[in-house]
Amino acid sequence: MGGGGAGAGSDIALPPEKVKIVATCLVVAVGVSLLGLYLKSSAEWRSNWSLSLNNNKKKKPIRVYMDGCFDMMHYGHCHALRQARALGDQLVVGVVSVDEIIANKGPPVTPVHVRMIMVHAVKWVDEVISDAPYAITEDFMKKLFDEYNIDYIIHGDDPCVLPDGTDAYALAKKAGRYKQIKRSEGVSSTDIVGRMLLCTRERSISDNHNQSSLQRLFSHGHSQKLEDSGSGSGTRVSHFLPTSRRIVQFSNGKGPGQDARIVYIDGAFDLFHAGHVEILKLPRALRDFLVEIHNDQIVSSKRGAHRPIMNLHERSLSVLACQYVDEVIIGAPWEVSKDMITTFNISSVVHGTVAENNDFLKPCRKKTILMLCQSVWVSSKFWIVLWILQPLR
Repeated sequence: MGGGGAGAGSDIALPPEKVKIVATCLVVAVGVSLLGLYLKSSAEWRSNWSLSLNNNKKKKPIRVYMDGCFDMMHYGHCHALRQARALGDQLVVGVVSVDEIIANKGPPVTPVHVRMIMVHAVKWVDEVISDAPYAITEDFMKKLFDEYNIDYIIHGDDPCVLPDGTDAYALAKKAGRYKQIKRSEGVSSTDIVGRMLLCTRERSISDNHNQSSLQRLFSHGHSQKLEDSGSGSGTRVSHFLPTSRRIVQFSNGKGPGQDARIVYIDGAFDLFHAGHVEILKLPRALRDFLVEIHNDQIVSSKRGAHRPIMNLHERSLSVLACQYVDEVIIGAPWEVSKDMITTFNISSVVHGTVAENNDFLKPCRKKTILMLCQSVWVSSKFWIVLWILQPLR
């Protein structure tokens, strides 16, 4: 009986209510498990999607914009452009139109197409906009953001005030899209014009600064007064001295490759201008370009006591900033010697068709490595001075 009672008790069915409760619990447990798996996979997907978006954002280049007159462009302008480029991945430069400059500062010395050549030549510039406005207006800022995909607008820490007293970059600052760089001290276009005008004191006022006297002054004339006073060598105005860090910042930081063909050109490169840029562009297809810059004493002895206007270090930075130059020899001797050709493995020596002295090319002619390139923008410095002096007549 006891055994039968035990067997009968094991076959007793659960009440329907309890069955429902157990089934419901099982369904809930399975549902919670499935929900957990779904939420986990969903979270992982969202995380991967977020990382993918972040990676895409990182890949998008940061584009920065900087504008300027860039009149009589010098190494200070180049240093500003270098700093601006360091704040982004791509630098777009606006060259202010002649009308805008006249309305806000007075007439520029160089025309817009010359200024465009100079800005295009700077190694840190990716894109150039012609005839940019002097001030950042609402419409132009929208154009920068929408059409040129500009992220930030850059300017130096020197104030840029419009004739009505307002800040030219007020709108960019208000939009939170403005960044500032440090202005290069010790040089400006006005300062350079002053140096050039200082040279005209070597002629008497009775000359009336006529074309022939100016051409003699800025080609090969000497000043007896300066030679007698002992101040006839080197630049008399600028005492700029660069640091090794600044030279490294302007340099490419790499040497020529094993199979590189070294093309050599030398010169004073005083007041680095569009003529220099054009002749440096000519043999670029021949690859690595080595530029040698004569020191102040050599330039003065060969071209007159009033030259150079820019000192050796200033001229070196201007040339180093040019995208068509790979390396610079600072203060090399006048003559291209056999030792120099061997030491630097020079394949070709480029020389313009206009020069004051060709004696230094004799070793090149003997080794048949001389290449003559048509000089362009002849007497650029003379015409700049003549233009500046027109209002003074």
